Amino acid sequence: VSRQPPSSSYCFEIQREGGRCNASGASVVAIDNKIEQAMDLVKSHLMYAVREEVEVLKEQIKELYERNSVLERENAVLKSLANTQQLSQLFSFFVPSSPAIQGLPLTDCF
Repeated sequence: VSRQPPSSSYCFEIQREGGRCNASGASVVAIDNKIEQAMDLVKSHLMYAVREEVEVLKEQIKELYERNSVLERENAVLKSLANTQQLSQLFSFFVPSSPAIQGLPLTDCF
């Protein structure tokens, strides 16, 4: 939200009365406007930083998806070239930690 700065007539008008400072209504409005402007500025900077970070993360996700696809294709090719004996030897190096994995065929474990 873009706001115009307060006019010069809203500048801090503080009057001294009996040793105390009393802000006039105009100065309270000016202070409120300044606070609101500062909050808007912080909000816009924060939104910009978040948008930048989101773009970086989207790019990283895209790269990871692409890398995962390459690895899945490579894995499929390697599995298709391996015979059952080779898969059994490879499987013997890995001890399944989950009972669900133990019931899977060898080709589903790699």
